[in-house]
Amino acid sequence: MGLKALDYESLNENVKNVQYAVRGELYLRASELQKEGKKIIFTNVGNPHALGQKPLSFPRQVVALCQAPFLLDDPNVGMLFPADAIARAKHYLTMTSGGLGAYSDSRGVPGVRKEVAEFIERRDGYPSDPELIFLTDGASKGVMQILNCIIRGEGDGVLVPVPQYPLYSATISLFGGCLVPYYLEEGANWGLDVNDLRQSVAQARSKGITVRAMVIINPGNPTGQCLSEANLREILRFCFQENLVLLGDEVYQQNIYQDERPFISARKVLMDMGPPLSKEVQLVSFHTVSKGYWGECGQRGGYFEMTNIPPRTVDEIYKISSISLSPNVPAQIFMGLMVNPPKPGDISYDQFVRESKGILESLRRRARIMTDGFNSCRNVVCNFTEGAMYSFPQICLPPKAIEAAKKAGKVPDVFYCLKLLEATGISTVPGSGFGQKEGVFHLRTTILPAEEDMPAIMTSFKKFNDEFMEQYQDYRSYSRM
Repeated sequence: MGLKALDYESLNENVKNVQYAVRGELYLRASELQKEGKKIIFTNVGNPHALGQKPLSFPRQVVALCQAPFLLDDPNVGMLFPADAIARAKHYLTMTSGGLGAYSDSRGVPGVRKEVAEFIERRDGYPSDPELIFLTDGASKGVMQILNCIIRGEGDGVLVPVPQYPLYSATISLFGGCLVPYYLEEGANWGLDVNDLRQSVAQARSKGITVRAMVIINPGNPTGQCLSEANLREILRFCFQENLVLLGDEVYQQNIYQDERPFISARKVLMDMGPPLSKEVQLVSFHTVSKGYWGECGQRGGYFEMTNIPPRTVDEIYKISSISLSPNVPAQIFMGLMVNPPKPGDISYDQFVRESKGILESLRRRARIMTDGFNSCRNVVCNFTEGAMYSFPQICLPPKAIEAAKKAGKVPDVFYCLKLLEATGISTVPGSGFGQKEGVFHLRTTILPAEEDMPAIMTSFKKFNDEFMEQYQDYRSYSRM
């Protein structure tokens, strides 16, 4: 009997080509060690609640009432829930056709999409059309949906920043396309040079690749930088000149830890630029409830908004969305609450501000603790985390360590991260999982461990790192960068 359809040897090669380092070898080894009883600090993924971040009270109260609407009929409900949470739960239940257990429109609940459009208009100063907003099961599903529409075959390329979040490399591989890298400049705080973009496109075209789209991640993952308005203008002008659709991954827009470069959306900059760009450049922007001070990763709520996308294409995307019938409805309520939180004068407003501000201020302090901690270590250099949830330090590995990694059959930064995991229980992601320049090594860690635990974590890291460097240092042939 020959191979069966689901035998490994006969699987779709695109599936086998997919790599996703965030849940790769390091994560699997960390899970094994945890089963053996070792305490593991999972800093490999931006999963705030798993590392102790408390959920915001108001959205949980509203969704709890929506999930158990019989509580609204209890005469004592006002003793357990604030009046504005009760009112908001009733507001969302009237939007649904059968509560949270019923399918919604495949684009999402119309009333929630209207709230998203109003949020975008407040943020950017330009109207937004709810008909061009699709709610999704997390931003990742939206990214996959749009890339599936863009990639027609192996000759189609997508410009992706390197280092990049491996959702993009994995999805492009899965759909049989070609990732076209453009390298961010670490020495310029992970800045972007449009000349490098042009060079990347020219090289791809010389190989017969049709470059159809460009991805930006702002603020950056894993690099943590915030794009300036001037940079965004350059990018949008480049997309106009090269006829590329721009995919704006803006899921960390609430996570800003400095005042010099506040978040500004690609859509706002595009509208500010006016015609012809504002009428011509195709833009798809993504957001989520998983990040920011919400951190509701497990809820899987997200949206994408389309700008300058033709109506017939929107209809096709709607058709594809319809295959899954409906994005999950409780997450849509979370999205509505994120874009339309309590307002001044509401009963829950003060508590909401206190909780959200407390989380962001703590994250800002943790970003500084982690950056300073890495920069105090031998052969480690780290840019400050301006935004998002990660530090991405460069680890200057001695030649003897690189040789030891080769003998062990490991990529050098994987070798380093495995040693770190075994010694300290700190689970990170090697920089090779995100892409990096040849001969340069990094790791990514979240800044999410509890603030009170951060000094001990950084002390543990420094002790391991400095001992590792001492063990593999070759004083005759190696000097620090």
